[in-house]
Amino acid sequence: MAIRGYVLIETEVGSARAVGDAMQGLKHPDAHLVSVDTVTGPYDVIVQLEADDLDRLGNCITDGIQAVPGVKRTTTCLAVRLG
Repeated sequence: MAIRGYVLIETEVGSARAVGDAMQGLKHPDAHLVSVDTVTGPYDVIVQLEADDLDRLGNCITDGIQAVPGVKRTTTCLAVRLG
């Protein structure tokens, strides 16, 4: 079963559009990009990823997302099934 994560991205001032565009083109061997949204509020971009396991998801975040110029900070929320 795939692990799904929502990566909440804070960008440098004035970088939200460029980071969002870069996320749209993100290719990483460890995870599949599901969606990218540029948003308002405390975060600037939200990326939804799926991976085979938590380690692969983490690799995509650290090697892929956090390497994009303009990314200041990321917070990852993992989807869980309750009940």
